[in-house]
Amino acid sequence: MNKIKTYKFEEDTIKNIEKFKQGKNWPVVYILEDGKEAYVGETINAFNRSKEHYKNSDRKKLNNIHIISDNEFNKSATLDLESSLIEYMSADGIFKLQNSNKGLINHNYYEREKYQAKLEILWDQLKDKNLAKNSLIQIRNFDLFKFSPYKSLSLDQESTANAIIGVIDLQENSTHLISGGPGTGKTILALYLVKLMKSLDNTKNLEVGLVIPMTSLRQTLKRVFKSINGLKAKMVIGPSDVVKQKYDVLIVDEAHRLKRRKNITNYGSFDNNNRKLGINIHEGTELDWIQLQSDHQILFYDQNQSVKPSDIPQERFSQLKEQYGTIEHFLSSQMRVLGGEDYINYIDNILNFNQTEFETFNDYDVKLYKDIKVMHNDIKELEKQYGLCRLVAGIAWEWKKDDSEYDFIINGVKLKWNTEAKDWVNSENSINEVGCIHTIQGYDLNYAGVIIGPELSYDKHNNKLVIHEEKYLDTKGKSAIEDKSELVAYIKNIYKTLLTRGIKGTYIYVVDEDLRDYLSSFFEIV
Repeated sequence: MNKIKTYKFEEDTIKNIEKFKQGKNWPVVYILEDGKEAYVGETINAFNRSKEHYKNSDRKKLNNIHIISDNEFNKSATLDLESSLIEYMSADGIFKLQNSNKGLINHNYYEREKYQAKLEILWDQLKDKNLAKNSLIQIRNFDLFKFSPYKSLSLDQESTANAIIGVIDLQENSTHLISGGPGTGKTILALYLVKLMKSLDNTKNLEVGLVIPMTSLRQTLKRVFKSINGLKAKMVIGPSDVVKQKYDVLIVDEAHRLKRRKNITNYGSFDNNNRKLGINIHEGTELDWIQLQSDHQILFYDQNQSVKPSDIPQERFSQLKEQYGTIEHFLSSQMRVLGGEDYINYIDNILNFNQTEFETFNDYDVKLYKDIKVMHNDIKELEKQYGLCRLVAGIAWEWKKDDSEYDFIINGVKLKWNTEAKDWVNSENSINEVGCIHTIQGYDLNYAGVIIGPELSYDKHNNKLVIHEEKYLDTKGKSAIEDKSELVAYIKNIYKTLLTRGIKGTYIYVVDEDLRDYLSSFFEIV
């Protein structure tokens, strides 16, 4: 059973820890805090570790030490508990943590489930001591938790991070292209790298920028950075911001959403940026700006999440791979969807007509609905239980200019598009609205209710997907496309992205009856 022993963190009282039964020669976890800042650690000698911390000027400011012990603790268990406490306490909101994020690795060990269950009990004990305030379930839905730089890394994330830091230490210039599918932890690794670089002695003075192409996600991450020791909101920037100054390192999340000069809103500003950097105004791209304005570029990329003609095409990234000095990295461990890589591949195969058999996923709830009203009600019920359950859809309906009107009606169900462009997922009325690809890309949901619109149908005679261009209403997403196969690829990518947002499950409603019949071979029907 977890026990918490509290001592004043003062030179005269540290010696009392030596008298504590598990103060020496026993694995424990501890929290140092002063009500505003905290440091979480683990050790096999709490007495000696306390003396070491007292010599550190940052730790010495803290005035209480809480030692968490358990007769069943072992080194693996305390390492895991330390990582969990850092992750949850950094998002809970009481303390800013002094911790670096180096070495937080997600590893398995004997009876891990038993020790993880003890975290729930320990957290209640911490709440009783006013060292925590929100429940673990609540915290898991916080942006500060989902986008925490204190996440424990998978093995492929860790090896990629170590390789990148090693290159930046040794070389004056480098380009890193990190490829990974939906849910492989690209954003988490990007955030981890920013925090790590600002924590390590040899990189902490580097000028580091985190480039986020999508406005909505950028605003969310600015808020997250404000709450993390050592990070600042101004470090989160848009692609056009890189033109203003030089950087040592630019980390780009969702690099597949960087723009070229095609189907964009403001050609004048785009052209001015190209002129400032001395590049051809018709050929320069946001990727060019990033390469010119930084010594090291770290680009997170998924070719299957490019959704508009303004996105830099796959061929440009293929050229980048061939460029001398580009280092490729790959992420494959599934970090989001409980259905794992099997579910991701299943969706991909269905959309590309390569799937022949019905499959189920033990830990993942996926259903195909005949009635959109039932699906919407189910999503609302799940919202009460888990939070972060939303309807999302392809852009097959117009936004009405009159905000008092519903934007579209399906089988008598009146629906309204997202009324917030920035951070819609967390907005007050989002459970009653429908999010589009531009407001949901980059975010996780607990459950996604995906509406596949009438722009997609199924040709049962030729067994192929049919795109009705006139019903796809994202004008910036289809104008100037000469090759229809390009539009097909964008729309497939949109739905693959929507169908892989849900952590716990995905519910699907399809407007086109023939397509619904086709999909009924692969999903449980409700």
